[in-house]
Amino acid sequence: MLIYKIFRRSEWDAFRAAGRTAGAPVDLADGYIHFSTSAQVAETAARHFGAESDLVLVAVSAEGLGEALRWEPARGGALFPHLYRELRMTDVVWDKSLPLGATGHIFPEGVW
Repeated sequence: MLIYKIFRRSEWDAFRAAGRTAGAPVDLADGYIHFSTSAQVAETAARHFGAESDLVLVAVSAEGLGEALRWEPARGGALFPHLYRELRMTDVVWDKSLPLGATGHIFPEGVW
């Protein structure tokens, strides 16, 4: 199962350069890296990145994260994947630009 992380371009560039990241400012504040499932990622994009256009969508294999990945309740009690360790470039399955269109973010084929 793939799970998804949305990065601002500057965060993605820093992650790629370092080979690892503790996440975006919200992740650092919460103590874990926030991810979304395919069913959750569009709402995450709209809610937290609504007007931002220079984004990168990163796919990660949930199974590859082992026990550091926990499924915890968030919005309305839905379970969201949270990573309790740094994310490594070796964890990334693929990355794609997430542009902003006239009606919201334009997701790559196959995310749903």
